[in-house]
Amino acid sequence: MAEAPRRSGRPAVKLRVLRTERLTPHMIRIVAGGEGIADFRPNAFTDAYVKVLFKVPGVEYPEPFDVQECRATLPREHWPRMRSYTVRAFDPQAGELTFDFVHHGDEGIAGPWAAAARVGDELLLSGPGGAYAPGGEADWHLLAGDESALPAIAASLEALPAGVPAHAVILVENAAEEQSLVTKADAQITWLHRSAGGDVAEAVRAVPWRDGVVQAFVHGEAGFVRDLRRYLLDERGVRRELLSISGYWRVGKDDEAWREEKAAERAREK
Repeated sequence: MAEAPRRSGRPAVKLRVLRTERLTPHMIRIVAGGEGIADFRPNAFTDAYVKVLFKVPGVEYPEPFDVQECRATLPREHWPRMRSYTVRAFDPQAGELTFDFVHHGDEGIAGPWAAAARVGDELLLSGPGGAYAPGGEADWHLLAGDESALPAIAASLEALPAGVPAHAVILVENAAEEQSLVTKADAQITWLHRSAGGDVAEAVRAVPWRDGVVQAFVHGEAGFVRDLRRYLLDERGVRRELLSISGYWRVGKDDEAWREEKAAERAREK
């Protein structure tokens, strides 16, 4: 029997670092572009995200770089590591993609890479995906999350029309991690500090509840996300189609372990 042809995916988008900026002590901005930017296909979501691909040192990869080809031809331990990152901004005229990376010393893969990144370094990615953008049906908007959700919250605030009521609750380590956020909306922004015991779920429950239809975006550490899912759906009656909510990470779990746990949870729910 003839061997079935191998299925190839779409080759990764290959960019180069154009510049870097330390926004706060623990947040690093990477602006990337180059010839490969023509292969990037943007979408209309303010939580648009890509999979940033990190090669395993010492492994020879096929060209053009294709994740599906890697998985079909290489042992699992040689598969590129993937991390999800929000597209903070895309400027098609300038040919630039902007990402904000949280950096906590040598912990993890992406943060240390961003801290060491230099102009000209390669940046491989696939995507984008995404599912959320502020809609016109809502009378007001609720945005809540931690540092992992901050780029999407910032992009969403920028996209809100002038005068639309909004309330954002954002948890960061301390006051030095707060950022200047731009919006035309009538937005109240509540910064919480982890170092002072800030609690996202508690702060969201304290937000004065407005009349009318609310659209909510709640993402970040899985603990407060689970708490707020129950609160928003069961106690506040937020419509499911107007609620974007998921855990981006869990305390004590690396990215691979958290993905496996989420997959198991989804399987149990079916």
